[in-house]
Amino acid sequence: MQVVVTGATGLVGSSLVPSLVAGGHRVSRLVRAARPPARAGAIDVAWDPEAGQLDAGALEGHDAAVHLAGENIASGRWTEARKTRIRGSRVRGTRVLCEALAGLSRPPRVLVCASAIGFYGSRGDEVLREESAPGTGFLAEVCREWEAASEPAAKGGIRVVSLRIGVVLSPRGGMLGRILLPFRLGLGGKVGSGAQFLSWISIGDLVAAIEHAIAADGLRGPVNAVAPNPVTNLELTRTLGRVLRRPTPFPMPAFAARLLFGEMGDELLLGSARVVPERLLASGFAFRHPDLEGALRELLGR
Repeated sequence: MQVVVTGATGLVGSSLVPSLVAGGHRVSRLVRAARPPARAGAIDVAWDPEAGQLDAGALEGHDAAVHLAGENIASGRWTEARKTRIRGSRVRGTRVLCEALAGLSRPPRVLVCASAIGFYGSRGDEVLREESAPGTGFLAEVCREWEAASEPAAKGGIRVVSLRIGVVLSPRGGMLGRILLPFRLGLGGKVGSGAQFLSWISIGDLVAAIEHAIAADGLRGPVNAVAPNPVTNLELTRTLGRVLRRPTPFPMPAFAARLLFGEMGDELLLGSARVVPERLLASGFAFRHPDLEGALRELLGR
């Protein structure tokens, strides 16, 4: 199978591409000209989603597409300019890609398009499934527009899977990568009350879920890409401390999170989303890491 991947150099894409290649698939990476050269087994195709530039002819002959590209939402405070970049990188890039795919003489059979559990907003301990209503807030707005931008592909007859991805656990980056050092130094602690739910997925399970979504003809529309056992922030804190054999005595009060991170702190650190992977499980997907402690121990070699 020939697969085109955007966001191939990011945290998820850099694990997905070698997995696809190892599985015998041919991979094309849609990348900006300044990105690193392709890994062995993949070829690079240049695009500029902000400018709407993409050589559609280079997409001909692909069987599947995976769209992961988008500005990192957690790399700094959400100024108005940054929020515009976050929104634009997802909505405009998705529309450019989907319009190009829909216009091909032989479009791919499936597009797996990243979305996020930010779609649901902060909902306390409410159990959130794919049919749950959208939430409120900046990320919920972005996710609604992001998913809607894939409509040209669906109208073009492509099976579109919108993966609502939870917090991706990997020691190479993301949330876990950022908090490892303070926790290893014994400086970790809960954030706010610690009662807010975190819906997570290990990097290995996310890669497997993407490959499953490509192959599972019955999957389409929104699919929650999260482990089946979400945890509270306090449970995460205690579990990571136990795995690392370090105390976690330094909580971050809610006011401090808001002071340091502003709106981003409210949505990413203090928000609560108890999301379950109902459609993924119903489609026969088996998680390698359904529970947090087992996932952390394997990821961290503990």
